[in-house]
Amino acid sequence: MGHDLSETYPEARRTFAEADDCLGTSLSRLCFDGPADRLALTENAQPAILAASVASYRVLQARTGMTPLAVAGHSLGEWSALVATGALSLSDAVRSVRERGRLMQSAVPVGEGAMAALLGIDAEAAAALCADAAQGQVLTPANLNGGGQVVIAGQTAAVDRAVALAGQRRIRAQRLAVSAPFHCPLMAPAAAGLRRVLAGVVFHDPVIPVVSSVDGEPRTRGSDLGTLLVEQVTAPVQWEAAARRLADWQPTLALEVGPGRALTGLMKRILPALPTQPAGDVEGVARVVEAFA
Repeated sequence: MGHDLSETYPEARRTFAEADDCLGTSLSRLCFDGPADRLALTENAQPAILAASVASYRVLQARTGMTPLAVAGHSLGEWSALVATGALSLSDAVRSVRERGRLMQSAVPVGEGAMAALLGIDAEAAAALCADAAQGQVLTPANLNGGGQVVIAGQTAAVDRAVALAGQRRIRAQRLAVSAPFHCPLMAPAAAGLRRVLAGVVFHDPVIPVVSSVDGEPRTRGSDLGTLLVEQVTAPVQWEAAARRLADWQPTLALEVGPGRALTGLMKRILPALPTQPAGDVEGVARVVEAFA
């Protein structure tokens, strides 16, 4: 992850070196060479994805001179968005998300929480399904991704009941291979811990608006951002609301800056008229750079 960017662009190499220095360990080597099981640990995956995303953004910014109209991020991606806007330094972000990962992993014992994806369903129907399957346990929508996709999270038995009930209701459902039930009330201990971590972090006013995944509203004051990042740990990710809010700026192009292309697929379903381009590897970055030339 990020190796091709680092090999090709000095801006990416400098970003990974900065992340290595602030963590006091070779995050870049873990990103580039693995092992995959160690990289997949939440406390490693979160700073790794953050570093790779910021590296992509810095390359694009340096090579095109672009300034986005607004930015948004899906869960962890919101941290990358804050770095991109100057609201948060990369060093503070990398250190904080490493602790975020540790806190989220330890909030629920392994095996006691789960997540599942529901397809062909809206937010209201997903909430009703959760209410019917909970039976006194924790079970809530966790990602409102749009395009008929909702992810739910909670205690394992409740998630399993929801998957079975979804089948009865002709709703496609699949358990996800995740290490914890993110973005649900079970993450309350992690939110409390992150609040303590962020007490010593300085947030600046972002130079461009950041649309929060907590409520889908744009934020321009640094004083709001730490509170939102804490709320985000237990709140459902309002990605469809955030994406639709981005449309208010009448953008001509949306860039998915970071590893993968999951958000590109979601954006095409939410805002099909908006061209969307993944730009998290050399191929994607080069395509954007060429378009701006």
